[in-house]
Amino acid sequence: MAKKTVSLSVEEEVYEEYRKYCEQKGIILSKQFENFMVEELKKNNKRG
Repeated sequence: MAKKTVSLSVEEEVYEEYRKYCEQKGIILSKQFENFMVEELKKNNKRG
């Protein structure tokens, strides 16, 4: 599947805290956002 580069505006403090969390867990931050979007779509029956 093709990738798309996007820009998001989020509170700096929240971003930094979550970035550190992902780093500690060995999680790729952009993949976490992607996973979140997929799960939201599934919950609302908007995806596969």
